[in-house]
Amino acid sequence: MRAKAQASSRILRAALLALLSGATATQLAAQNPTLPASASTPQPDSARIKARRMAEDERLRNDWAFLQKYAKANAELPAPAPDEERVVFMGNSIVESWTPYFASMFPGRPYINRGISGQTTPQMLVRFRQDVIALKPKVVVILGGTNDIAGNTGPATLEMIEDNLTSMVELAKANGIHVVLASVLPAYAYSWRPEVQPAQTIVALNQWMRHYAGNNGMVYLDYHSPMVDERLGLRTDLTRDGVHPNEAGYRVMTPLTMSAIQEALRK
Repeated sequence: MRAKAQASSRILRAALLALLSGATATQLAAQNPTLPASASTPQPDSARIKARRMAEDERLRNDWAFLQKYAKANAELPAPAPDEERVVFMGNSIVESWTPYFASMFPGRPYINRGISGQTTPQMLVRFRQDVIALKPKVVVILGGTNDIAGNTGPATLEMIEDNLTSMVELAKANGIHVVLASVLPAYAYSWRPEVQPAQTIVALNQWMRHYAGNNGMVYLDYHSPMVDERLGLRTDLTRDGVHPNEAGYRVMTPLTMSAIQEALRK
């Protein structure tokens, strides 16, 4: 039984790697002779999605908050210089997908991206010490909540999301880290959760964030107002899929973020 489970685990890991790297099913079968013969034929999109979800489910069972993702990078990161204004960006895929633009949009800035695609605020909270506090930044930019609304890790009420954000803020402040609390970006619909209608829930969560930040001496970073359309969705010129920004979207977000970070440093 153990050998069978190990073989199954290897197959799932190989499937995820192949899907992420764009390998064909034929290549996958050639590299993994233990795969069934049917894997040597091209899979329809539905089968590829199913395989991806199976691999993701396996990771969630073994490393729910994905602590392994940045463990090596964190260990290799030197301590900040005494005058370094290090900033950590904590969040989901909207943060992670920003990484390729950091060098051009934040040139010379000691900004560290710790976003993970698909993550919800409870997952972010679990890894907050490892991926934020241990890096000793002066400021943390927290951007999360949309995947909670989508139900990525199960049903989540507004109060649950607010509690997780509050806990991250309290951990940061207890460790002398200034907080920029970023609004959830507008979204009219989620392609992976078509039954969810997120627009008004996002507005309500952002209203809470604004009041909470104002009452607790933090900076509230409003991405929603300049990026929203008439449906309370993300403007089509700023997105690639209705949820994630494209380069133009990140170019709207960048000066707003810089201004918020400078305000947090002044505080």
